[in-house]
Amino acid sequence: MDYLEHYGLKEQPFTNSIDNRFYFNSAQHSEALLRLKYAVNTMKGLAVLLGDIGTGKTTLARRMLDELNDTEYESALLVIIHSSITAEWLLKKIAMQLGVEEIPEDKVNLLSKVYHRLIEINESGKKAVVLIDEAQMLNSREIMEEFRGLLNLEVPGGKLVSFVFFGLPELDDVLSLDEPLKQRVAVKYRLKSFTPEATQDYIKHRLHIAGSNGDFFTKEALLSIHHYSKGIPRLINTICDNSLLEGFLTKRSHVDKDIIEEVAADFGLNP
Repeated sequence: MDYLEHYGLKEQPFTNSIDNRFYFNSAQHSEALLRLKYAVNTMKGLAVLLGDIGTGKTTLARRMLDELNDTEYESALLVIIHSSITAEWLLKKIAMQLGVEEIPEDKVNLLSKVYHRLIEINESGKKAVVLIDEAQMLNSREIMEEFRGLLNLEVPGGKLVSFVFFGLPELDDVLSLDEPLKQRVAVKYRLKSFTPEATQDYIKHRLHIAGSNGDFFTKEALLSIHHYSKGIPRLINTICDNSLLEGFLTKRSHVDKDIIEEVAADFGLNP
């Protein structure tokens, strides 16, 4: 027996892995998506979403990719996993994501192929969109200049390609490496931590999706979760998951404030 059976849940409600079924459409997430989709729909060129660690940037990037209809958009998501990539590698990766076949080695031919592929996409009635997660890791003037060059490719109706950067607040400093590119940012939005009310709604939403028919956290526990997590979704998940486990191990029907405080202490979360 585990805590799922103990609390009558069908699946893990607080995993930190990306699962769109558990997507919580908070007011700010809804607004962020509207703004970012406006940017790509009107072919503005460059949109930026900023957020601290654990606030849901990657979740939002995946959600946006899912909502870009294949009949209207040629879209792709590129996740940057390290900071040592080169401008040439990035350009090749973007070309592959956009459907360029037989990627040439020299840059001149590569740019030509990218341009002609973007023209093809445009003439088919679609909009080319590339979402880039962890964009703060592109900490290179050369890479920023590469994006500026791609954004110079235009048709009368707007840019031939739109980029949406998702990153930590230091992404602002990365954009500053190329001031003309920074000035091309058409839409910018910053995710904030959840309010106490949004934290409670988020927890109840995830429990409902996981098959909950009741509230396992007391009112005081919910307030304590917000206090220790500071409204950061990733920390909310970690606290809730471990609190349900602790409740199961101690055979509690509800999770109270004492359990939350014990879990917070175990993880070294400041009161």
